[in-house]
Amino acid sequence: MLTGRESLCRLIGKRRRFLPNFHSILSSPIQSSLNLLSDKNGSLAETECSKGEAEISSSGLVTCPVCGNKVGGEDCTINSHLDGCLSRRTKRKLTQRTLLELNFGSSQSKLQNSSGDSKQLLSRNLSKSHCDYEENVTCGFSEISPSEEKGRDQCGQLPHTESVKQIDLASSTENPISDGRANIVVEFPALSANNEESRHHMDETVDSISERPIDAFIVGRKFSDEKDVNLGASISLLTDPDNIKDPNAIKVISASSACCKVLGYLPRELAQYLSPLIEKYCLSFEGYVTAVPECSVDAVPIQIASHKSIFNGEKGCDEFDAFKHLWQKALQVAEFAKNRPPHAPKYQQNFCMLLKEVLTSSPHLFKEDEKKLVESFTSLSEDAQRLFVRLYTRKGPWFRLSTIMYPEICDPQQAAKELSATGYLYLFEDTTKLNDDDMKDLLNLLTVSELRDIFCTLKKKCNQGSRKHNLVASLLSCYKDGSCPVLPHRILERTEICIRTSSEAESLFWRAERLFFLNGEQDLSAFLLVDLGIVKYPTYNCIISEQIFLNKSDLLAYEEAIEVAQIMDQSLDENNCELVLRCIMIADSRISSSPKKLIDSVTPESMVTFLSCFSASWVYSKVILLGISFLEREHRILSWLRYNDAIHLLRRLLNCFTCDTRRGYWTVRLSVDLEHIGCPNESLSVAEVGLLDPWIRAGSRMALQRRVLRLGKPPRRWKTPSFSESLKRKIIEVNIQGRPLNCETGRKSRFYGEDGEQCGVEELALQYYATDGGGWHGVHTESGIWMTIFGLLMWDILFSDVPNVFRTRFQTAPLDMETDHFYSARKSLIESHLQKVHDGLAEEILITSWELHMGTACRGVNWDRHSLSDLRAAASCIGGPCLASLCRHLAQDYRSWSRGMPDLLLWRFHGDYKGEAKLVEVKGPRDQLSEQQRAWLLLLMDCGFNAEVCKVSPARSTP
Repeated sequence: MLTGRESLCRLIGKRRRFLPNFHSILSSPIQSSLNLLSDKNGSLAETECSKGEAEISSSGLVTCPVCGNKVGGEDCTINSHLDGCLSRRTKRKLTQRTLLELNFGSSQSKLQNSSGDSKQLLSRNLSKSHCDYEENVTCGFSEISPSEEKGRDQCGQLPHTESVKQIDLASSTENPISDGRANIVVEFPALSANNEESRHHMDETVDSISERPIDAFIVGRKFSDEKDVNLGASISLLTDPDNIKDPNAIKVISASSACCKVLGYLPRELAQYLSPLIEKYCLSFEGYVTAVPECSVDAVPIQIASHKSIFNGEKGCDEFDAFKHLWQKALQVAEFAKNRPPHAPKYQQNFCMLLKEVLTSSPHLFKEDEKKLVESFTSLSEDAQRLFVRLYTRKGPWFRLSTIMYPEICDPQQAAKELSATGYLYLFEDTTKLNDDDMKDLLNLLTVSELRDIFCTLKKKCNQGSRKHNLVASLLSCYKDGSCPVLPHRILERTEICIRTSSEAESLFWRAERLFFLNGEQDLSAFLLVDLGIVKYPTYNCIISEQIFLNKSDLLAYEEAIEVAQIMDQSLDENNCELVLRCIMIADSRISSSPKKLIDSVTPESMVTFLSCFSASWVYSKVILLGISFLEREHRILSWLRYNDAIHLLRRLLNCFTCDTRRGYWTVRLSVDLEHIGCPNESLSVAEVGLLDPWIRAGSRMALQRRVLRLGKPPRRWKTPSFSESLKRKIIEVNIQGRPLNCETGRKSRFYGEDGEQCGVEELALQYYATDGGGWHGVHTESGIWMTIFGLLMWDILFSDVPNVFRTRFQTAPLDMETDHFYSARKSLIESHLQKVHDGLAEEILITSWELHMGTACRGVNWDRHSLSDLRAAASCIGGPCLASLCRHLAQDYRSWSRGMPDLLLWRFHGDYKGEAKLVEVKGPRDQLSEQQRAWLLLLMDCGFNAEVCKVSPARSTP
């Protein structure tokens, strides 16, 4: 795989079905100094950039209202130019013509107005109550104890924040924009806010409190004794303490029936608060059915109220406060459930909640028409909502309406018509509005027999042995050349109505999903995994004081960069070299035109360095890195030119991203490519300059040092570098022999183990150390066990309260984990914690962390591969000082040191309490140490570890 391909695929995540900027991206002129496109003869083709800037159309230029000069019409170019003019305080009279000509877009004042408008929309369509206090809240999938809630009900203020609003799923709130930044605290579960109405009731007597009616639902109807319910039927509540699944379960009994038949249960969320009220405070609830659902197993709306209480509020203040707390939580749950009826499928609830939360937290990133389209989703019928979510999460893009059958959707045809009328779906009924891509997708909906039937109808020859893709290609070619204009009608005759999600809705909801998860790898299935208990996310506080995207233009530039990355990824799959080269040129053009201050703003002192990965420039750097690998691989064709193009791109990256941990790889590749084209002196200079770069670390730094020693021999350099002695340090080597199973180049070496079974070199080495090597126990884990130990030891540090590093409820690590910000923001916490590890408390911390968080997802922690006994043994034998030093290096630079660790971790005990550990890098007959592995071994030796290399070679056959 090309270098950078895997990281680009992770960045893209699930590929988009519709790329709204596809044609504009590929058709727009490229202002790049590269010229990678060539004609059929292999000579370079002329591009827009090669024609000179003088030929740029004047329609693409606008006049600066400050200095009067002509500047490019792109947002980033305009903003950069204006920043320069305003910093120089250049004055020029603003006229109406220049202001209209420039068309600034969304300014700060406009952003605030947009926020104000969104406030009205959100309060009208998405919420019925508002959060009115400021607090730090917990984000996670765990229950909140009453004692914790009581302590958290007090109003608090976050340090270093200007204004904090809570994003509550039960009561949507405004999101104030101040200086382009929103200060937000996110909570999950969203049952926390005390609304004014609830507070008013808390100051009343117990009787007046308990007599307030509560709107609820009867759920679990499939377990009921009576399937039919009548409107207005009397009901009562009865606790079910013997319920195996939920000791707080509450039955809903039919009061009008003589035998008290069970109609179902109260929702679990409400029952956990009403059950102690009934048991401890002797409340008695009665009510009636307020509506009858169409389906007998759907939730039944009811209203209940308490008519009996023997609890005396004067008995004790503490008891009364506890009573008020339970009643308050019950009211909040009931209020929250009004907007999310329990009969709605989980996926529908999750989708609506996602949209609501995104609009609440980032209203400034949506236009008014976009907000209206998103908000109108909640006003659709239940069937329409469910059908859209089902189609949105399927591969598609086209679906035959006649084949759509879901048990929770009563009338798919009516739902499709409703979605089509509101702009969410596109119906294939008119054959005149189809493009070639639509035709191909529609043909793929047909079966092989239907395709052959069309061939017969069109009186065209069809081979019986032809496969489906061949039949589709033949029909599509006939349609394109105009010989088969009736093909759409023939398709429609067999498929009847076909539907797909509209490109507008698809793009809008893709944006909402991306803003919610902040990555392309997670989607709505993340909710399902949590609901089913398959994945459990850790508990942490989301303290948000910085917006990731300050304005709409930043978000649109980021989305366009993601599109370019997807086009390049797809082009590599299709082996479309011309399109790959064009994507490289586009990325180079975008980075070169980006304001320098936006790229260089990533400094070690900046609080939001870890948010730079959400910028368009960062995405384009990924595209360029993959493009460099592609050009280096294609060096066989126009070798000198391809390497020069790669060198140009590497210099571009190094010049634009001056503070980036990827600079090590870029510098090494630049030095190597310069040597490839016959420039050893320049290659040496690049390596020497790279050694002065503080962002070049670990294996990349060692690679540059070795290059300097190799290239810097006399007469190029007469003075020996000071680091030469450290590179000459000897690493202990152990040589063992084995019976080889295969000796083929390019395949992993296989040997016969001591038990006669086939094994790899690592297993063979483990057998050697367990017997002839000195009775060592161990595991072949590479970096796995170390990442697990680090995650468990540093759990409280990883999920500590640091602003802006936790922004969603589906994170397994803070956003800054792989940046220098991680250590600098938690330095005091880390050092005090590592002192405990140094003093010998590592094993105790491991045990505590394992027991408290077993099964919870955390980056690097593998609960299944490593047992607690192995982790304890390893930590005990390694010792506190070595373990603390290793964890410190990972905390300071997780990105550089989280890979390349030795293959084997071995340990053995001397008595009951003392032991020793050894780390071994295993190499087969044709393997060599990489620079990263060599750097790790030397670092481990400096930290006091016993480290060595074990080389496995075939046993010599005796004559």
